[in-house]
Amino acid sequence: MVTAFRLGLKETGYVEGDNAVIAFRWAEGRYDRLPAQAAELARQRVAVIVAAGGNVVAFAAKAATSTIPTVFIVGSDPVQDGLVASLARPGGNITGVTLITSELGAKRLGLLRELVPSAALIAVLLNPTSSASQQQSRDIEAAAGAIGQRIVMLSASNDRELETAFATLKQAQAGAIVIMPDPFFTTQRERLIALAGRHAIPAVYDSREYAAAGGLISYGTRYTDTYRQAGVYTGRILKGTKPTDLPVLQPISFELVINLKTAKALGLDVPPTLLARADEVIE
Repeated sequence: MVTAFRLGLKETGYVEGDNAVIAFRWAEGRYDRLPAQAAELARQRVAVIVAAGGNVVAFAAKAATSTIPTVFIVGSDPVQDGLVASLARPGGNITGVTLITSELGAKRLGLLRELVPSAALIAVLLNPTSSASQQQSRDIEAAAGAIGQRIVMLSASNDRELETAFATLKQAQAGAIVIMPDPFFTTQRERLIALAGRHAIPAVYDSREYAAAGGLISYGTRYTDTYRQAGVYTGRILKGTKPTDLPVLQPISFELVINLKTAKALGLDVPPTLLARADEVIE
């Protein structure tokens, strides 16, 4: 992601270590660290704040400053969340890129059902501390009702709760699990994949990085494209463009990635129709 961001910066003429400095702050999945980190950057009067990693990060940056230009990367609808006035004219000092990844829960549920048609009950894992979780829950419950799929909602916001969630889905005899998009889950990618493997549970994720690391299937936006676009917007702001004049960018394509090696380990036969639709098959 950082490499892609640097590439976007370079496209606008800015190179780290040459004519730009990037001051990184990592919350490592700890949302409680974000307000202090954003406030620190605001006190330093940085030229631009890049709030990557979801709306919780963007809100921390927005609360820290109303003057320093901010470029966000979020997975939900920034208008619905109240981050910006509109996609075309964000208003204020903030704009950015949306992955629309939270809105794809219904699509992921459908893909998982297609891959594991025998799953009478499918678990859905979300982070209750995320401001997007309530909308995520409503959307996927509506999608499940529309196709007659029984689901069980599970929650986790720390390491211990992840273990508990997977133990619970096993006790409930869920046949598969949808991992909802969340920055904390991204930091726990390897652990989530390991837990799914340990419990022999087919899982669908929101980005290619999961499938590449051993996850079964993913569907979502190319994260590297999004971070490159954020780099381009950051460079344009450094050149003088105001955030309010930069419309919030939306993805124009999504990718379906299937890990055949993981499917075979789970004893799953991937339908040929699903393989034919895949943008990438990992063998």
